[in-house]
Amino acid sequence: MAGVVLRSSLARAPSKVPSLLSRSYATSTPARAHHRVVVVGGGTAGITAAAQLKRTPQLANSDVAILDPAPPGWTLVGSGLKPLDGMKRPLADVVPTGVKHYPLTVSTFEPENNVVKTSEGVNVSYDYLVVAPGLETNFAGVSGLQEALADPTSLVSSIYSHKTVEQVWRNIQGFKKGKAVFTQPAGVIKCAGAPQKILWMALSQWNRNGVRGDIDATFATGAASMFAVPKYSEALERLRRERNVDGLFQHNLVAVDAKNKVATFKNLADNGKEVQREFDFLHVVPPQKPWDWVAKSPLADAAGWVDVDKATTRHNKYANVFSIGDASSLPNSKTAAAITSQAPVLVENLLAIMEGRKPAAAYDGYASCPLLTGHNELMLCEFKYGGVPKETFAGVFGSQDQPMRIFYHLKKDLFPTVYWNSFLKGTWFGPKGWSKPSSLS
Repeated sequence: MAGVVLRSSLARAPSKVPSLLSRSYATSTPARAHHRVVVVGGGTAGITAAAQLKRTPQLANSDVAILDPAPPGWTLVGSGLKPLDGMKRPLADVVPTGVKHYPLTVSTFEPENNVVKTSEGVNVSYDYLVVAPGLETNFAGVSGLQEALADPTSLVSSIYSHKTVEQVWRNIQGFKKGKAVFTQPAGVIKCAGAPQKILWMALSQWNRNGVRGDIDATFATGAASMFAVPKYSEALERLRRERNVDGLFQHNLVAVDAKNKVATFKNLADNGKEVQREFDFLHVVPPQKPWDWVAKSPLADAAGWVDVDKATTRHNKYANVFSIGDASSLPNSKTAAAITSQAPVLVENLLAIMEGRKPAAAYDGYASCPLLTGHNELMLCEFKYGGVPKETFAGVFGSQDQPMRIFYHLKKDLFPTVYWNSFLKGTWFGPKGWSKPSSLS
C-alpha cells in the first residue's frame, strides 16, 4: 500500500494559509477550540485513526478533529503503473464524515495543558490526542539535490516529490545508455522498499526496451544490506546479483553535482570517507526525519519520535496521548500496511482509557512491503517485530520471498481501490481484510 498517499494543498505552508482559507473559515474559527479527540496529521495514519474512532459506538456522536500537515510520495506513479491524477485527492474529500478539519499548521504541543498550538494562532485543546503527522522529507539534506531536481535535463529525479514523481518514469523510458545510480539514505524512511521498487522497475523497462546491456546499474544504500528483514534481504541480494546490479552498502548520498554528473557518498563503514560516483541517470531518495515541531516537543524521545509503548501505542508519559504511523517511536517499518494493524490497537486502547480500563490490545509490529521487482512480479514482504516473517498467503502460494504475479496485481489493481474505499474509511484491517481482529471486536 505504501506510495498511495494523500495530498493537501496547505501542507507545511504556513505562510500561504491565510490567503488560501476562505473568508467564512477565517472569521468563524475562534482563537481557541476544544474537542474530545484531536488527531494531528491528515495522512494515512491520521485519517484511518479518525475514521475508525468515528465508527465506534462510544465516539459516533463525539467531536473528533483533524489538524493537517500531510506529506506526499508515490511509487506506483514513479514506476509507470498509475497516473498521478489517479493517486491523489484533496484532503477535504477523504476527511471522515463528522470529523472537523482544521487546515492549520501545528507549531508546538503543550501536553501538560492538553493543548496543540498552531502557526495561525489557533489553540486547539483536547481530552485525548492522536499524533500521526508522518515524516519530513529533507531534500535540503543532500547538497545540490534541489537544484538538480529543478532541472528536467539533469536526469535526476525522485518519487518522493510530487513535482518530480512523473519525471522519474519519463527519465527511465528515455534512458538508453550509461551509468544509472539509485540511492537510499541511511536511517528511517517512508516505505523502506520504495528505493528498490524504482530500481527493479527501471531494469524491467530497460529490458523491454532492449537497452539493459548498455546500462550499468548501481544501488547505493546507507543500509548494510538490501532489506532489514533477513529472509527478504537474502532473496533481494540474490536478485541483485542475478540482475547484475552493483551494490554500494553503507554509502550515504551527501551531494549531487548535476552539471558534472557526479554523486558524492559517505562510506559509513570507513569513517565517513567520501566516495564519488559518476552518473548519467540518478534516482534519489532524500533523507527523512521527524518534523522539528515533533522532535523538539515534550512528546518526543531522544531520537525525535513520539515516545509510545511499542505494544499499546500509548505515550509513555502522557496517558491521554497516542501515536501511530511514521512519526511514532514504534520500532518497525514505516509503511501504510503497518497502520492497518496499528490503528485498531490504538482505537481499542484509547476507548479503554476513556472507560477507565487498562489498555489490553497489543500491536505485534506487523508491517508489509509490497516490493515490485519488475513488470508483472512482486515480492510481498510481510513481517513483525524482530524481523520475523508474518506471511498472510504462505499457506496458499508458498514462501513469499519469491516474486509472484498474483501479488503484483494485488498491489497494482486491488490495493489502490481498497485504500480509497475501505482503508481511509476505517473498514480495512490489513491481513484480516474487512474483518476486525477478533481480539478487538
